Amino acid sequence: MFFEDLGTGSTILLVICLLVACGFEFVNGFHDTANAVATVIYTKSLQPWIAVIWSGFCNFLGVFAGGIGVAMGIIGLLPIDLLVSKGTGAGLAMVLALLLAAIIWNLGTWYLGLPASSSHTLIGAILGVGMANSLLPGHTLGSGVNWGKATEIGLSLLVSPLVGFSVAALLLLLCRLLIKNEKLYSAPKGDEPPPWWIRTALVVTCTGVSFAHGSNDGQKGVGLIMLILIGIVPAQFALNMSLPADHMAKNIAAARQLETTFQKLPPNTVPPVVFEELKDIQNTLTGKASLAEIPKDNRWRLRSDILLIDDAVKKLQKGKKLNLSEADAKQLKSAQSQLHSLTEYAPSWVLIAVALSLGIGTMIGWERIVITVGAKIGKEHLTYAQGASAELVAMSAIGFASVSGLPVSTTHVLSSGIAGTMVAQKSGLQAATVKKIASAWVLTLPASMLLAGALFMLLRFFIA
Repeated sequence: MFFEDLGTGSTILLVICLLVACGFEFVNGFHDTANAVATVIYTKSLQPWIAVIWSGFCNFLGVFAGGIGVAMGIIGLLPIDLLVSKGTGAGLAMVLALLLAAIIWNLGTWYLGLPASSSHTLIGAILGVGMANSLLPGHTLGSGVNWGKATEIGLSLLVSPLVGFSVAALLLLLCRLLIKNEKLYSAPKGDEPPPWWIRTALVVTCTGVSFAHGSNDGQKGVGLIMLILIGIVPAQFALNMSLPADHMAKNIAAARQLETTFQKLPPNTVPPVVFEELKDIQNTLTGKASLAEIPKDNRWRLRSDILLIDDAVKKLQKGKKLNLSEADAKQLKSAQSQLHSLTEYAPSWVLIAVALSLGIGTMIGWERIVITVGAKIGKEHLTYAQGASAELVAMSAIGFASVSGLPVSTTHVLSSGIAGTMVAQKSGLQAATVKKIASAWVLTLPASMLLAGALFMLLRFFIA
């Protein structure tokens, strides 16, 4: 439907970029989701082939239920000048560089059987691209990174494994206090499945982790595919063309509301260009029955206006210059949210592509990570209670993060949860494995930053 507006070169580039983005989600599937099936496989609750197919299906469903909050959080990390630069140059070099860097690092840690974090890798790649972009002429070092958003996401990635370790340990201790059945705290014997009630609990937690993973990690792929589509085919994807007609008047009113709110601030607080952008939004939308009536060349400009206004608001908030009453602040947030309906969206086929990539990836290549998580973290075999405790914490933490629009690491939460239960049960940890996991955790951020930064510098010379 959108290839008709593209030349042969741009069509080939679009296909390559989409394949790379789906490739990232595919690798993410077998790299991260192995964590979700490790416990049911090692407690003999499900046969491996049943577990991975079920987990893949739940990941598929999770992508559709997750919304786009995490996707927008990921996009919010990227340099604003790359997000508003029209064409297939620097913006696409940015997306390809961070995708390729994330895939390379994920494949390397998967080959070594290390449960490193795809979220951690992707965040590092984004920061690396932002830093590399800030080294270019006309930029200030570090100016290309949204450090406020990076700090917020960095804290979620740092705190989540600590939460996983401590809460899973406490949950296991609470379980021992309340439930006295010793079979729950014993390792499986041979291929004998656990009692039905234990098996049910473990399958439920596996289902929850898989679904939560899809709802969180799937959004990252959705956001990156949207960046590709917007960069190569802006006429069709810069704006949410499926919005109903009544949104035209609502968005005009939102732009007027922002203008009125900004005028309440002291003179020269808001840059004059922001008022020009708000006027441009109103003029572009006025008299149009739908977004389809907006000339194709103007759709990118309308999107850029909204992004630049958001960026100006963030800078005012950071500088503590946005001194508004509670009512005005609420109106400001509401008006911004309304304008976001024009730009923050994802077509159903994008969700399907990401869901399939993630789900199929879950069913392939899972075994390396499963062995590490299930057998190499603790000195003793995983018990039923340990598996259920770790997965219950992971399911809850990831689900909460998805609702909050924060990307967290399934790998970090679950593997640290299993480690916490091993300590709580006094089973002991395998020092060599813990050191490898910790090393991967420490190295992931700088390695992915350097790799993505180098790839960005290289690719920008080949994508005009």
